Amino acid sequence: MQPSATQESFLNIGWVDLLIGYWPILLVSFVVSCIATPICRTIAHKTGVVDIPNEARKVHTKTTAYLGGVAVLIAIFAGIIVSHTSLIQSPEIFRHVPVAVLVGMGAIALTGLGDDAFGWDPWYKTAGQLVAAASLSVAEVGVNVAAGFFNSVFGQADIGFFIGGYYVSITYWVGTAIIAAFVLGACNAANLIDGLDGLLSGVVAITVIGLVLISAFVATSLTPEQLLHIRENLPPDWLNTRGDGLTLTGANIVLGLSVLGAVLGFLVFNFNPASIFLGDTGSLLLGYVCIAMVLMLGERGQTHIVIAGLIVFALPILDTLLAIIRRKMAGKPISEPDSNHIHHILKRKFISVKKTVLMLYALSMLFCVLGYSMAWGHTTGQFRAYVIYIVASVIFGGISLIALNAARKHEHE
Repeated sequence: MQPSATQESFLNIGWVDLLIGYWPILLVSFVVSCIATPICRTIAHKTGVVDIPNEARKVHTKTTAYLGGVAVLIAIFAGIIVSHTSLIQSPEIFRHVPVAVLVGMGAIALTGLGDDAFGWDPWYKTAGQLVAAASLSVAEVGVNVAAGFFNSVFGQADIGFFIGGYYVSITYWVGTAIIAAFVLGACNAANLIDGLDGLLSGVVAITVIGLVLISAFVATSLTPEQLLHIRENLPPDWLNTRGDGLTLTGANIVLGLSVLGAVLGFLVFNFNPASIFLGDTGSLLLGYVCIAMVLMLGERGQTHIVIAGLIVFALPILDTLLAIIRRKMAGKPISEPDSNHIHHILKRKFISVKKTVLMLYALSMLFCVLGYSMAWGHTTGQFRAYVIYIVASVIFGGISLIALNAARKHEHE
């Protein structure tokens, strides 16, 4: 059931008032990031966990510390811890950040750290990402995305069959496959776009702002009828045994603001000229938290809201899709690196790293506006979702044609 403009919100407050109550999370994660980043930078130089510019496609010219992702991880956890204190008075219907998400963050960060420090085999990185995806699946974070899809296509959310008296849910396993694909795709998309000083950290800051705004809007649009529906579909002893709320929108706000403070604090040291990089620890971690937030938007199977979240995260996704298409057209392995990513193309045009990064920030903001507009239009019923689909498709197609043409010319030259 989608709320109409006349239905009364359960919280009866605006999303701005809701977010103001969470400012300590943003502040603490920012301060912790500002303190932890230079410490991690010093440790990286002393232990030799650094990036040496020994490839032509690398923009920086001096040895630069990795381990920025460790500082970001610490700051995110600091923000989440604050959400459990008396500083934050969140509505009782809001759930805390699921333990499954925290376990996944740890698995992803450990995987990235192994690659930064020891140069792990790519298969180890994939295994770590699958562990993080499995963590979400076990806690059913994102599984309902498949339920929403099946319901919209077949008119039935749970599809399955019995084998020897045991029920096998196709919906659950398709949802699990979606989670795995989303996690692998997002982690690698974030890793690929992390090619210029401050690019990924800034894009993630913009992305989580969009996801937090969508989460806050959805939360303040929940009606008593929707909350009753959520309660009826939870296990009977949920509130007694878990001591948790009803909706993940609050968890998304907490996680998003923790990430925002962490990357803004890190950006102080990472913007051009950067003195420290995220490394795989940070790029994989940020891709994971972004996609976890997108999946949590679909806790009730709201397919359009999940797609709105994906549009907000569209820049890394688009860059990755173009890389796959470009390498397939050239007959090259998908894993083979090149210098024709969107940021490389713009860097050749603008010369300046700062101008290139700011241009991509602006593009990410555009996707953020599109994603939020889609969530707002779908939730309020003000306009159909296909309007945003058309606009997003035109923008995607235009950027794709320009980027592929520029890459082809560069390869020819």
